[in-house]
Amino acid sequence: MVSRSTAVSAVMGAWLMASAATALALPSSFPTGTTYYDPERAYNGFVLFPGGDRQTHLIDMNGNEVHRWDYESFPPVPLSAAQAGGEKGYLLVQLARVDKLPEHASPGNGLTNAAVAEVNWDGDVEWRWGSQQHPVYQHHDMRRLPNGNNLVMTAGMRELNGFDYPIIDNAVEEVDPSGRVVWTWQAGDHLDQMGFSDAGLRALKDSEDPDFLHLNTAVPLGPNRWYDAGDERFAPDNILVNSRNANVMFIVDRQSGEIVWRIGPDLPALKLNGKLGRSVDQTVGAHDVHLIPEGLPGAGNLLIFDNQGNAGFPPSKQGFFSSSRVIEVNPSSGKIVWQYTGSMSGVSPYTFYSSFISSARRLPNGNTLIDEGQDGRLFQVTPSGEIVWEYVSPFFGKSMPGDDYVTNQVYRAQLVDYDWAPQGTPHQETAVMPDCDIYLAAPGCHPGSPDK
Repeated sequence: MVSRSTAVSAVMGAWLMASAATALALPSSFPTGTTYYDPERAYNGFVLFPGGDRQTHLIDMNGNEVHRWDYESFPPVPLSAAQAGGEKGYLLVQLARVDKLPEHASPGNGLTNAAVAEVNWDGDVEWRWGSQQHPVYQHHDMRRLPNGNNLVMTAGMRELNGFDYPIIDNAVEEVDPSGRVVWTWQAGDHLDQMGFSDAGLRALKDSEDPDFLHLNTAVPLGPNRWYDAGDERFAPDNILVNSRNANVMFIVDRQSGEIVWRIGPDLPALKLNGKLGRSVDQTVGAHDVHLIPEGLPGAGNLLIFDNQGNAGFPPSKQGFFSSSRVIEVNPSSGKIVWQYTGSMSGVSPYTFYSSFISSARRLPNGNTLIDEGQDGRLFQVTPSGEIVWEYVSPFFGKSMPGDDYVTNQVYRAQLVDYDWAPQGTPHQETAVMPDCDIYLAAPGCHPGSPDK
């Protein structure tokens, strides 16, 4: 491996990213860009992600930005050539924020977002839904369906029986190319199916948090082995939904609208590095819950970025360390079959932590791409937990106009194959090894590395 300096100082002052219960302090200056890269063990391609600068970036494995779209993405959704009429490099993105923010508005609950769009490689709008006059309030998720329609998660204020205050209700809507909503599911109509205990439901109502569910995933299950084996709950067009604040993930039947399967909200106490094969233990504030697609290692299993941030009614008990994990769960047995924690990379558990946002995606060679979102750190691990690629986003900005701090946070990161982009898009695959005299704890350097 060759040595290559990629330390771009990001001088930020004293930066604190805080959740309701925990705070992680970072140095005021640290390296950005690709900090470690083993091309032979990594799965190589382009990485697509939204930057803290509210733009959408495509980088190669060496951290070179090969393309940029001047649109905010929450999240960016890469469309295959088949989904985009044979064209390459098309995305679904957020198009514009509302001019006048409604009460309770934040990027996290969708009340800032006016419109979504399909854009081409050059950023031209091919399709849009919503406008400043008729905002759609999309947030967290949207997907292109096999029939050409789009599945979009939205939000809106609503009065709900049993609540003394207006709530932010989340909906999942199917929108056809003309902008017509052809199917809608509203979370507030199904609270009684989410598994809350009487005490939990009281705590939920007493919280006076209008965004008490805060859904962050709505994705079709797609073809899977459970449905092929006869389990109708896993019909490919059923929708997997996750509630970040309530610690519950569930499947919505597209035909009936009923919740037909769930995990949570109340689970056994967390065992951060417990033995594989145990029943899934308490997730807290999870993100990017999805079934691993067919054709990938672990296909049909759930992949979950379990933030272990503050969440739950009442708040779920957590471990001593503020530590995140990624777990792979067999949804039929409810057993954990694979997991990643910081200690699997030979470092302290608390070195891997994001109290909010974040994602994890399985790759064709069995590696997993992880987005430690609050710190803008993206990395790829082997099944045994070895880090084979690491990148820290250099794209900083303010989430809201009134913020007095900047962040390089990354909501969700995805790897796309080189041929997803137009022919001739450049890329580099040069190994990167940090200076171990300076960065002792870097992948490939520290004495605890699995390969040392």
